[in-house]
Amino acid sequence: MIKINQIHHIAIICSDYERSKKFYTEVLGFTVAGEYYRAGRKSYKLDLKLGDQYVIELFSFPDPPQRPSRPEARGLRHLAFQVDDVAAAIKELNVKGVQCEPIRVDEFTNKRFTFFSDPDDLPLELYER
Repeated sequence: MIKINQIHHIAIICSDYERSKKFYTEVLGFTVAGEYYRAGRKSYKLDLKLGDQYVIELFSFPDPPQRPSRPEARGLRHLAFQVDDVAAAIKELNVKGVQCEPIRVDEFTNKRFTFFSDPDDLPLELYER
């Protein structure tokens, strides 16, 4: 069996590069590890870190097709980020204009969580430590 050490990164294709760059850096607090323009593809690639860990590749492509997020469909369902306090994180997001669903409690772990969306309606989750 293959030995996987960890998840290396998550790739996201956005429809509006500057809007998504601002969301992931200024709203969610990721830092830029590298930013590249690939002229042959007319595409940006933004490498984002959380602390010192490389986490997200944010791509722009000309006219990418929309991917349905709802109703829930086959494939990747959402990305979840761990926070210390879901209620406090929701307040911070609300101040920045991001709306979240009501807090729920995981029936198996009794941990609190909520969902919200990125600028392209990609479902994101905050899950309490």
